[in-house]
Amino acid sequence: MTRLKKFALLSSSLLLAGIASTLVARAMIERKAHGHVYNELAKLPFCETAVVLGCSSTLSDGRANAFFQNRIKKAAELYHSSRVRKLIVSGDNSRTHYNEPADMKDALIKNGVPEADIVCDYAGFSTLDSMIRAREVFGQTQFIVVSQEFHNKRAVYIARSKGFEAYGLNAADVSVAHSTKTLLREELARIKSVIDVWILKRNPKFLGPTIKI
Repeated sequence: MTRLKKFALLSSSLLLAGIASTLVARAMIERKAHGHVYNELAKLPFCETAVVLGCSSTLSDGRANAFFQNRIKKAAELYHSSRVRKLIVSGDNSRTHYNEPADMKDALIKNGVPEADIVCDYAGFSTLDSMIRAREVFGQTQFIVVSQEFHNKRAVYIARSKGFEAYGLNAADVSVAHSTKTLLREELARIKSVIDVWILKRNPKFLGPTIKI
């Protein structure tokens, strides 16, 4: 077999493996999240807390990030519906001048949520970290997750695979024209989540002392 044929065979095998992994991960996440992710507030159970998943408030060119804005709007709507008492804003604060939880907190306050009812999780470096820390650090075994639908499904999959009760409330999506890279990254994130949960059994980067809510 020539080197070119070997390369073509290897490339085809890797492509097929990638497609298979994507489909399997997608099916596992969809099945676990089915019936637990909602667009309407009225279908959600009452919970003590909601976990708002973080992202950057701005894009690389300085424009406002629609993913962020839509999550804040939906989280504030959830709080004002009285279906939760507290909001945990969970995101990345690994760099000095980058603080997702602080940005979310400020935005929620501007949307009428009292500062006293917002709890910052500064070590939500990944969706898995945010989900496990909600239980291990903040003591929540039942909560609502606020993000876009594709993200909520993965978050609920992780939480329910770990044995606690999570529901998703979907913030408005962003048009495909402005979210192609995010949606492509999500397919890889789903594969990683399945591996993290069932093979690596990964724990959060940081846990720390319990914080009572």
